[in-house]
Amino acid sequence: MIDFWNTHKQVIIYAIVVIGTVLLLRLLTKLLNNWLEKRSRKRYPNEEPTTINLTHKILNALWIVLGIMALAFIFIDKDQFKLARENFYLVLYLGVVAVVTLVAVSLVQTWFKRSIKEKIDENEDITSYKFLRYIAIFGVYFIGALLILVAFESMRTFAVTALGGAGVLAVVAGVASQEALSNLVGGLFIIAFKPFKLGDIIKLDETMVGTVSDITLRHTVIRNYENKMIVIPNAIINKEKLINYDLGERMCCQWIEIGISYDSDMDLAKHIMREECEDHPNLIDNRSELDKYNDVKKVVIRVIGLNDSEVTLRAWAWASNFSDAFVMKCDLYESIKKRFDKEGIEIPFPHRTLVFKENQLKVFKENAILHETIGETNKQ
Repeated sequence: MIDFWNTHKQVIIYAIVVIGTVLLLRLLTKLLNNWLEKRSRKRYPNEEPTTINLTHKILNALWIVLGIMALAFIFIDKDQFKLARENFYLVLYLGVVAVVTLVAVSLVQTWFKRSIKEKIDENEDITSYKFLRYIAIFGVYFIGALLILVAFESMRTFAVTALGGAGVLAVVAGVASQEALSNLVGGLFIIAFKPFKLGDIIKLDETMVGTVSDITLRHTVIRNYENKMIVIPNAIINKEKLINYDLGERMCCQWIEIGISYDSDMDLAKHIMREECEDHPNLIDNRSELDKYNDVKKVVIRVIGLNDSEVTLRAWAWASNFSDAFVMKCDLYESIKKRFDKEGIEIPFPHRTLVFKENQLKVFKENAILHETIGETNKQ
């Protein structure tokens, strides 16, 4: 036993030091994690310390890997020692960069989250903050990835060039597709010129109407009235003509169009439409003082077309916003239809009048008699 100790004394002491160091680092990491987690829960009781716990797990894994690599030095010869030491430092570097990147991303997210909450409490627009949060997080991950690439000889030139300031844009332009860049630039244009912002109701066409719920580096997300999420690339939405119901004045003029037959009482139909519109709770009075003085009606009804089968009437009804206007339109179509049925106002079906000339009518009758004769013969 004494001979074994004397022979392997340095190796045993080295192994004990490595194992002790790993255990000490894990203990210090656990104490630091408990302190940070307790402090985080005290300051923000409604938030889970996800980043702190993830950092704790990464550090624990890093200490174990480094400990195993350090113990492996015992079993390698001098020729492999240099390579093993380089690999040890490489793993240590990568672990530190990963932890620092993760912590930096967490700090950025936390700062933006609190800033956005403050803006919401103050009823301010948060669109720019949300979009800048995506850019900041992308920037942190991008720098972290480049720092990792620096550790590898084959990628070092690329990473150093990208970290050279103006080279960042050149690298992004070189590795990203044209579509990705156009979406990124489109998102920047949306944030800069603000054709819409988070919470606005926009309409691209009849199938894409909803509330803007998010604007990312690549796309804009709209929540429609079926509670479905519509994802539209920024490059596309920048090219489209859209209606923003919350840009400027939020009041919305809703058209109520109904066709009546030519035999129906037009004045009675207009009177019914005006009454039903004025009785609806969502209707607002958009008349100016001059209009009121001149006794302009609250709801204007006009004939806008003399079509093949109907006379088209249109009512201009105002609501405080798009949502109220949509509900009002649906309600009014139902109530006006019921009043028309009750008052004898006909909503006609499309129909055609066919006129036969005398010779054509004669041929038609002869053909009908011939078909009838053939039918009776076949029965016999």
